[in-house]
Amino acid sequence: MLEIICKNTEAFIQRMPKTLRKQYGQFFTSMETARFMASLFSIPEKREELSILDAGAGSGILCVALLERLSCELSASTSVKITCYENDPSILPLLKKNLETAKAESPIKVALEIKTGNYIVSQRDDLGDDLFATPDNRKYDLIIGNPPYKKIGKSAPEAAVLKEVCHGAPNLYFLFATMGIHNLKDGAEMVYITPRSWTSGAYFEQFRKYLFTHAVLSRIHLFESRNKVFDKESVLQETMIFKLKKTSDTPRTIPISTTESNRDFANIRTIDIPYDVIVSGPTYYVHLVTDETEIRALRSINKFSHTLADLGLKMKTGLVVDFRSRDLLRKEPEKDAIPLIYSQHIREGRVRFPQGKDNEYIIKVRKGLMQENKNYLFVKRFTSKEERRRLQCGIYLKRYLPGFPYISSQNKVNFIDGKSGISECVIYGLYVIFNSTLYDTYYRALNGSTQVNSTEINSLPMPSMQAIESMGKELLHTKDLSEVHCNQILESHVYG
Repeated sequence: MLEIICKNTEAFIQRMPKTLRKQYGQFFTSMETARFMASLFSIPEKREELSILDAGAGSGILCVALLERLSCELSASTSVKITCYENDPSILPLLKKNLETAKAESPIKVALEIKTGNYIVSQRDDLGDDLFATPDNRKYDLIIGNPPYKKIGKSAPEAAVLKEVCHGAPNLYFLFATMGIHNLKDGAEMVYITPRSWTSGAYFEQFRKYLFTHAVLSRIHLFESRNKVFDKESVLQETMIFKLKKTSDTPRTIPISTTESNRDFANIRTIDIPYDVIVSGPTYYVHLVTDETEIRALRSINKFSHTLADLGLKMKTGLVVDFRSRDLLRKEPEKDAIPLIYSQHIREGRVRFPQGKDNEYIIKVRKGLMQENKNYLFVKRFTSKEERRRLQCGIYLKRYLPGFPYISSQNKVNFIDGKSGISECVIYGLYVIFNSTLYDTYYRALNGSTQVNSTEINSLPMPSMQAIESMGKELLHTKDLSEVHCNQILESHVYG
């Protein structure tokens, strides 16, 4: 059944330009991924009827994969109703054809409904202002989806309908997931494939709160390779599959599985992770851990009760977007020019300036592009996927550039600042933290991207200021900035 649908879909992809499909945020699921997602459901037993929703159906790959499984497991007397939403007119004929083909092939009774309206907006149109009075015929037993991945404006109709979960300019994928949770019957399950970005950060905080107020995670699957999930689409996106259950009963553990790509589910690796390790804190960050080392890191760091803000500190993003300030940049020092710190200046644990690169100085004509020359810990904002460490930092002390009352920083670096300044001892203590394996492991479990997000760093559990000063003194005494030495110092405070 599914092979036919996938062949039809591949023919559609070949004749439909990607630029047109991107208008709908449309990326098609592989046959192997669709079957894996369908396999994750716990199918209700002894039911005469089952209802399925695929809210961004595309060509129908996911709902047909689920129907394929149900056709093998359910009795012929069972009735299955499939509801699909799809508002791309170019693919609707293929969706109808595929669903009718699957219905004809299935040994069980299948009813089909294709809705061509906007999945999110149409529910508000039908129900008026009382969105949460959804009638029973809008509730489903099984929801499966590969929602559109597309940023929309703050004033977009979908954002207005689900304004409770929006922060800034939202992305359609998590609005679809929100409405999907709402459309689940009590005790029902939803399986979605989405980017990993929703699992952390302030941008998705309201969505996470909605999710964990109404449902629980019951399965997570991760892909080790970014470019082998939608392999026909050239998508470089950290992607995950997750299963939710609409219940308040929190499981003790969650299975987290991994594969290299979307085609090797026979080589799956699975580990059961305690639920309270994966989902933690008032912001409901989701830590995507995959081994015992990461569990140990999370449990160790979560013992700390402070954040940078509690300590009077804050990570900020560098001030200068250099391509927007080209007229202010200088290669050599000159009158009214100040040093501009780039990630390339972070070397061997310190900020080493200059490095003889272009545009290392900037004219101090805009106050917003200047910062006081004082002690900072600089952290690279971007690293490559292949680099061993995500957190890469360098100590900067005011005395490194004594002739400048001000410096500046390019926006591909972050820096930790304090309102009243930070002592050298504290800078060294912060370096111990951010150069340790423990915190690097913790951050990798928190954020799957290659970007170090200042909002996430500012929410990390931190030791007390007394402990940070103590670690800084120890590092100052030895001057050994290696990761191994930082690990020894930090672990003496974590484990006593």
